[in-house]
Amino acid sequence: MVLIRETIRAMRMILLLWLLTAIIYPLAILGFGQLAFPSSANGSIVLNIDAQAIGSSLIGQVFTSDKYFHTRPSAVRYSQGSKARPTGISGGSNLAPSNSELTNRIIKEATQFEDENIQPVADLIYTSGSGLDPHISLKATRQQLTRVTQARGIKESDIIPLINKYTDGRFLGIFGEPGVNVLRLNYALDLQEINLQQNQ
Repeated sequence: MVLIRETIRAMRMILLLWLLTAIIYPLAILGFGQLAFPSSANGSIVLNIDAQAIGSSLIGQVFTSDKYFHTRPSAVRYSQGSKARPTGISGGSNLAPSNSELTNRIIKEATQFEDENIQPVADLIYTSGSGLDPHISLKATRQQLTRVTQARGIKESDIIPLINKYTDGRFLGIFGEPGVNVLRLNYALDLQEINLQQNQ
């Protein structure tokens, strides 16, 4: 009789803990996130003027057109074409520095920039550890400025305010370096181009 009573008590405790940890707590955190940080809680998705998702401001995207600032290379090509189409795939290459495949990839990236008369900074030819970094350094942005202005037929002074706007500062004001969010900057350039066309 005691065994049955203790078993029932234990099952009640398990059920109570399951309700608290698997249902009530996650729902409370989800609700708090949706109320306090709705954009972050939903993946920091960037929407275009047609309210269609074009990517996350937290995940790097591949841009190949000269009209766009190029982000860091990624070991995983999670997006193809001139505009981002995120698929949620990520990952690093895990290639050792002595691996010839890694060396060849870096040489290929560096050669492309040399063809544009650019001495690339590290974040334009080396991948980040996660392959997801959405930022490039201010120096990497400046190195691409001439190419983007020529491709779009605009002045540098038209782009610099956007670069400043989409530059994220140091984490907590002291960690890391300022970085430019490439997806947000490129989309702002597209919007600027659309506005210029409409005003002509």
